[in-house]
Amino acid sequence: MKYIVCQKPGMFLLEEKKTPIRNNDEALLRVKKVGICGTDLHAYSGNQAFFTYPKILGHELAAEVIDIDKNARNIKKGDKVVIMPYVSCGTCIACRKGKTNCCTNIEVLGVHTDGGMQEQITVRTDLLIPANDLSYDEIAIVEPLAIGAHAIRRAAIKPEEFVVVVGCGPIGIGIIKLAQIQGAKVIALDMNDTRLEYAKNEIGADYVINVTKDPVSKISDITNGDMATAVFDATGYKGALEAGPDYMAHGGRYILVGLSKGELQFAHPKIHAKETTLMCSRNATIEDFEHVIKVLPQFPTGSFITHNVPFSEMISNFDSWTKPETGVIKATIDF
Repeated sequence: MKYIVCQKPGMFLLEEKKTPIRNNDEALLRVKKVGICGTDLHAYSGNQAFFTYPKILGHELAAEVIDIDKNARNIKKGDKVVIMPYVSCGTCIACRKGKTNCCTNIEVLGVHTDGGMQEQITVRTDLLIPANDLSYDEIAIVEPLAIGAHAIRRAAIKPEEFVVVVGCGPIGIGIIKLAQIQGAKVIALDMNDTRLEYAKNEIGADYVINVTKDPVSKISDITNGDMATAVFDATGYKGALEAGPDYMAHGGRYILVGLSKGELQFAHPKIHAKETTLMCSRNATIEDFEHVIKVLPQFPTGSFITHNVPFSEMISNFDSWTKPETGVIKATIDF
């Protein structure tokens, strides 16, 4: 069968290997669609944390079951499935407390272990969620939306509170929509006006602000001087991460969703004066996936997936997806 491997930064290779053989606790799956994530883009660029080469990328996966044993979710051969790509150990302190998303021994498909850019893959049965009522396009975006759902749940977002989301990439867009579904008033920040227009017109952000145009004073005006009670960073960029507390109200929460490889610096008196609650949000749990599947009809899947190519054309198109000027929000590949 064919697969694509990221051999080293800036290099993909199309290769062939034998079809995988599943273990008793696994299903054999036919990959139908793969979403391209920021993690994939960063791995290709050589700046992804927790990453080694060579690696088969891809963890936003839509699949069809080829073979599976009897299982608790009654998933059968021929079923469509969502794949939770976070392979947790089940025994560490995090897993024992239900936080499988930050398992001490976690292996994420396409990051720590080989992912879904291959025609067939074996996946542990307990990581599969039946999704026969969804299209493959919808299935492929459940995982990135679940990242946002987990962040919203971590922050315990309430109706009518002001929320700032920094970064209108795929993860930020998911956070915006899911916060809106929770009833929050959402202020979206980015430096790309095209993405801000999308966040406003397609996703429903209440306010959009170009981050280069005095966002602090604009947020202050919108909130009558209170600032936002929850601020999400969905960029992972050092400057954006360090600016986040400036948008936050006293007594507010700052939620770091984007991942940065470097060190961050905050003026302690500034964050101390606000009694800042600083929290990180990593991956997602089964509850977050199930929530996304439930609310997915409210999400504009058609406009969210801006670029789609066959598996055979992925390598020749990938470079363009790293460039904001191409207008890419979510790129996907079909098998």
